[in-house]
Amino acid sequence: MIFKSHHYQNLLYLISQTTTPFSTTHLLQPFPFSLKLFTTTTTTTTTSESLHSFTVSYLINNLGFPSETATKVSKRLRFDTSQKPDKVVAFFKNHGFSVSQVNGVLRRSPQLLLCDAHKFILPKFEFLASKGASTSEIVLAVSNNPRFLNSSLENSIIPMYELLSSLFQSDEEALDCFFRWPNLLGNKKRLQENLKLLRDEGVRDSNIARLIRTRASVFDSYGLKKAVDEVKELGFDPSKGTFVTALMAKLGLSKLTWNAKVDVYKSWGWSEEDIVAAFRRNPTSMLVSKDKINATLSFWVNQLGWDSSVLAISPVLLGLSLEKRVIPRAYVVDYLLTKGLRKKNASLITPFLMSEKLFLEKYVENFKEETSQLLKLYLGEKKLNFQDKD
Repeated sequence: MIFKSHHYQNLLYLISQTTTPFSTTHLLQPFPFSLKLFTTTTTTTTTSESLHSFTVSYLINNLGFPSETATKVSKRLRFDTSQKPDKVVAFFKNHGFSVSQVNGVLRRSPQLLLCDAHKFILPKFEFLASKGASTSEIVLAVSNNPRFLNSSLENSIIPMYELLSSLFQSDEEALDCFFRWPNLLGNKKRLQENLKLLRDEGVRDSNIARLIRTRASVFDSYGLKKAVDEVKELGFDPSKGTFVTALMAKLGLSKLTWNAKVDVYKSWGWSEEDIVAAFRRNPTSMLVSKDKINATLSFWVNQLGWDSSVLAISPVLLGLSLEKRVIPRAYVVDYLLTKGLRKKNASLITPFLMSEKLFLEKYVENFKEETSQLLKLYLGEKKLNFQDKD
């Protein structure tokens, strides 16, 4: 007996009191719930799995997606037929994209597979073409960074282009910058704010254009105001080109990288004051790589035996090509010094800053009896190996 006797009696009493006929046999019948919920869930799950499977298969077989990537993409992008994706693929091919370029674009921006290409993409191509972009330039730009196609033409692309064209002299320059820095489209407001900040500080549009060509990420920075103030405190004039270069150095280098370069200069005998003074004279001194700094100073000090402080006074030389300009001219100048043909108190920097034609006239051809030897040194046919260096 499942129930205790008194429980059983109570149950029978309650049954007898009901107005609706009720048979105890009902107690043995299954609970009358519906199977509809379970049937729907099973159908939905099956459909979802089917969509997932079709999407993964299409991405792998038609577009060359790696299996892992296709699986990830299929979690947020699914389709049960190839109709829409095929139209998008055909659109790109009809507009000059190769198979590999189409696959590359869609791997990096797979959401384009479900768009109406003639409504969503074509107007952007037409806008760029109206500004002078050729088909090959559009194809290359999109292939390099297809994500800009996801931006709104009216709200992002056109306003961004108009902003850039206000800085440059031609559509060609504006397009070049636009194609190289499409990521700025996502931060139009910050770009506008930072542009206004620089203009309010007195930075000329020509220098702003140089800044955006060289290091557009500056305009995406939240710390631009702080960097501007720091550069001004160092004595840089916002109306001068060096201000922009110093700004690039301040914003483009992490504190770790900046300190590492300071340590390199110190290892060659520069003081903190020398480093700051060099930066003020020529801010590219902090944009040169550590390897280039070491190579230039090593040649200057160890091979030539010259004073490293000369470069602290004229740091512009650090930015010149070591192989093409510094080394060949240094061979000539050092030979002249060794032979007593050049005053020892003459500027060591001047010969490196003049044009090649003037350098050859003044430091090679001007010494008739030594011209042949000097020319060999300049052309790299002979290296320094003087016995009588002071």
